[in-house]
Amino acid sequence: MFTHIMVGSNDIARSKKFYDAIFAAMDIPPSEIAANGRISYGKHELRFIVTPPLDGKAATPANGGTIGFAAESPAMADAWHKAGVENGGEAIENPPGVRQSPIGPLYLAYLRDPDGNKLCIACKMPV
Repeated sequence: MFTHIMVGSNDIARSKKFYDAIFAAMDIPPSEIAANGRISYGKHELRFIVTPPLDGKAATPANGGTIGFAAESPAMADAWHKAGVENGGEAIENPPGVRQSPIGPLYLAYLRDPDGNKLCIACKMPV
């Protein structure tokens, strides 16, 4: 359904520390900062890219936007959340846990990255 997701950052080194940590919790290897200033993470031919804005203006988070990642287990979601908080992210919403949704129970955790982008990780729970 998509090829990549890209978010802006005002401090790529700070973002690298945060994203290396949360993606390590998902068994995704760390990224190097490319010559164009971007960092890029991938799994199954899908990419998540962090970049300084090309227009030279400040990066700002999407108002109402959330980027969701898939967790293989609640333990993975907890490790992701912990890694994010320990590496410059901010815990938001309710604490990680099970919530009811239209598709059944989900284990969810939410963070804001160091630039304010809203992130979520979800694991479908057995009914």
